[in-house]
Amino acid sequence: MDLSTTWLGLSLKSPLVPAACTLSDRMDNLKRMEDSGAAAVVLNSLFEEQISRDRDEMFDRTSQGTESFAEAITYTPDASSALLGPEEYLKHVAQAKKALGIPVIASLNGCSLGGWVDYAREIQEAGADALELNIYTIPTDMEISGAQVEDTALEIVRTVRRGVKIPLAVKVSPFYSNMAHMARRLVEAGADGLVLFNRFYQPDVDLDNRDIRPRVLWSTPQAARLPVTWIGILSGRLKTDFAATSGIQTGRDALKMLMVGANVVQMASTLYRHGIPHLSVMETEMRDWLEKNEYDSIQQLRGSLSRLHAPDPSAFERAHYIKALQNPPKL
Repeated sequence: MDLSTTWLGLSLKSPLVPAACTLSDRMDNLKRMEDSGAAAVVLNSLFEEQISRDRDEMFDRTSQGTESFAEAITYTPDASSALLGPEEYLKHVAQAKKALGIPVIASLNGCSLGGWVDYAREIQEAGADALELNIYTIPTDMEISGAQVEDTALEIVRTVRRGVKIPLAVKVSPFYSNMAHMARRLVEAGADGLVLFNRFYQPDVDLDNRDIRPRVLWSTPQAARLPVTWIGILSGRLKTDFAATSGIQTGRDALKMLMVGANVVQMASTLYRHGIPHLSVMETEMRDWLEKNEYDSIQQLRGSLSRLHAPDPSAFERAHYIKALQNPPKL
């Protein structure tokens, strides 16, 4: 059974790629990921705020995260946080590249045109095979338009693209007024692949202390519906690669993403729930299903249920939405 695929021009033995998360901060975990079947690994993000702290020697760790959140499940910075600083991060990239036989993808998380983009070049020099840009912001200024938010994200991509030669993926949120148009503009700006989607950070209310607290929940299978929808809509219409993330718990979940057009799947929550060896379980589930359904490779099914190839393209459109509402689930 051939599970091989490509992502950002990299040849991978399978579509299974651990997403950026705190598990990747430890070298022994990275080796366990490789031993368990990971085809590549995305290192935990280096945050714009960390770089600003390093540059200005000013950084309030207790408030970090109130306006930016990546995919790190346990990322709730406080005074005891042990996030890797910029220099340690570059060393970690170099060490991971030396220790692993699979591609190492670094991750930068930011929301402005600050000097953090300069670190993209240093990450390249440290040996990363590719770079994932996690552009995440929660606009709260009523004077900033949606167009301005989009233009800032696009300029970040252009700036980083000019600075590095390694493949560049962009991880985005789905909350643009026209996601299809924004996806096209990101590719035109220099993205070699799109990671759909970043999870939206939503704080919780602490009733006992009457305070707002950061609270990050592991993703559930329901969260997979969003990347299924948009990868299915965009696949074949944009000349770019797609990585699906959010809600991918099993090998069957991964296959669904491949069917709508994903090149790879990224997961973190399921590795926290079930442990890193769950990667091998997912691979076995994929192989079993493919063999049972007489597929020789994942390339045979990739994109077979995208909007361009689905037996009923209206499944991605308003017409099917109306049908769904007319047939609600039975209690």
